[in-house]
Amino acid sequence: MIDLLNLIPRKRQRLSSLLGLALDGSRLDGVVLRRTNGSLEVHQSFSVSLSLDPLTSDAELVGREIRNHLDAAGVRERHCVVGLPLKWALTTHAEVPDLPEANVASFLQIEAERGFASDVATLHYAASRCHPPGDKQQALLVGIPKNHLELLERALRVAKLKPISFSLGIAALQPPGADTSNGALTLAIGETHVGLQITCGGGVAALRALEGALEVQGSQKVLHADVVAREVRITLGQLPAGLRETVRRARIFGPPALAQQLADEMELRLEPMGLKVELVARYPRDEFGLQIPPDALVSPAVSLAAGQLAGRNAPFELLPPRLTAWQQMSARYSSGKLRAGGAAAGAVPLIAAGAFLYQQWQLMRLRSRWTAMAPKVRELEGVTQQIHQYRPWFDESLRGLTILRQLTTAFPQDGVVTAKTVEIRDLNTVTCTGTTRDHQSLLKTLERLRGGAGISDVRLVSIRGTKAPLQFTFDFHWAEGGKSEN
Repeated sequence: MIDLLNLIPRKRQRLSSLLGLALDGSRLDGVVLRRTNGSLEVHQSFSVSLSLDPLTSDAELVGREIRNHLDAAGVRERHCVVGLPLKWALTTHAEVPDLPEANVASFLQIEAERGFASDVATLHYAASRCHPPGDKQQALLVGIPKNHLELLERALRVAKLKPISFSLGIAALQPPGADTSNGALTLAIGETHVGLQITCGGGVAALRALEGALEVQGSQKVLHADVVAREVRITLGQLPAGLRETVRRARIFGPPALAQQLADEMELRLEPMGLKVELVARYPRDEFGLQIPPDALVSPAVSLAAGQLAGRNAPFELLPPRLTAWQQMSARYSSGKLRAGGAAAGAVPLIAAGAFLYQQWQLMRLRSRWTAMAPKVRELEGVTQQIHQYRPWFDESLRGLTILRQLTTAFPQDGVVTAKTVEIRDLNTVTCTGTTRDHQSLLKTLERLRGGAGISDVRLVSIRGTKAPLQFTFDFHWAEGGKSEN
């Protein structure tokens, strides 16, 4: 079924100022941008470590902690855009056939249900499509668990914030529609990992969080360039040939010192692959179609806020839509469903009347058949009573085999505990003797026997010997019967 909520366009808000937030692990970066006369100004910025995990801690407490950090930084702006951790994202790829544009959303819905490892109903997902020259159209589907988004949105509202967009920070750093994004491999250094993104053909072709590429040793972060290079080769090798051949540049984002180190080490590893390495430390003045301060550091928080104020659409919009009652009704009954629902409601009384008449006809037919066979049934019942009266007596509740079955299932299959004799007296008192290789296995056998249905008063009578095998005797009572043999 098509998720109609994903197809309803989100109304864009025109704002003059905005708070950009980027969540990565426990780190929360924020910046307040204001748009004035075709330029952007940085009003406040902060970077803090959250002591509470938004996914495992109470949303009320997380929201209060965020509010405290905002107050300490002097932030009063309420509207915000949020960059989600890349580690939250699940991805799957799909090859898009030649379809009318109106049918592509339905096709991607089917591919999402097929491609994601988890139930697509538990995810909120978005797609980015790229058109490589001379090759088939490709789509990258990115899904975030709805529970993660709900917890984060609840915490932000407790912090007195109004989120208007959820997206991925790395996609804001290197938006697919930018001129610098055609055939670009992006490496963004995060708090505990290195993010990888490949953009070409107007869309995102690959998106990964490289685990093991960044290691935290005390207060120091250690980059493993060999891990990054290996994962880059793997990712490029997984792309279709038409996409792989367009990738010509590697752009590196992150804290200045680590980014410079990664750029130096990756240059030696990527240039033989035909990739030119670029270190991105400053925004071009016309990056967003607006003048941006030359001293503004490149970060996901700044890119998210600046892109929103410049009127750009987020590559992956992952904020669940908040719909009015009218929109919910329209989405529910769109495409002729309202008419179909009205027709179904009118047909309900007719169907109920038809079912009642059919039931009465069935009852009359069955009564007629019973009247015809009743004499023969009474005759057979009389013969059956005579058979029961004159046949020999025997017990149908064959308890002996039931007792033996319960006893057998209690013994281990590896033969460490074996029975030699089983004595059943009056079909309710059972004595068993045998041998065991160790005392602990015998106790486990008796414990399993105590858990059997109908067994009570399990008692270890004796155990003899100092070395294996030990000889034992135990007994128990049987309290209920079963279908077995006497």
